[in-house]
Amino acid sequence: MSFIEAIKTCFTKYVDFNGRACRSEFWFFELFNAIVTGVFSALYNATDATVFSILSLLFSLAVLLPGLAVTVRRLHDIGKRWTFILFGLIPIAGVIILIVNCAKDSQPGTNQFGPNPKEV
Repeated sequence: MSFIEAIKTCFTKYVDFNGRACRSEFWFFELFNAIVTGVFSALYNATDATVFSILSLLFSLAVLLPGLAVTVRRLHDIGKRWTFILFGLIPIAGVIILIVNCAKDSQPGTNQFGPNPKEV
């Protein structure tokens, strides 16, 4: 899956918490978020204009639900339930556990959450 396809898929499935998401879909969306947030941060630091801080906040709110949805779909891809995302609330260790699990390869074949997105 290409970078643009992954972003498009995540926004198309804006609040779709069902199904599975391959690694590239998840990580490209996270990369997109990091790039846009970094650009807003750099512009704010360079100009000291509050508008970039407000735009960054609005962007963060706009990608909150698709970010949660793609994370849940990514966890479904490795056979974990949506509740596994709550590990991210544990400082440091929980976030590391979540990142490691999101980096795992897809569960082969069809699991309880649907067909493997790499095979479709």
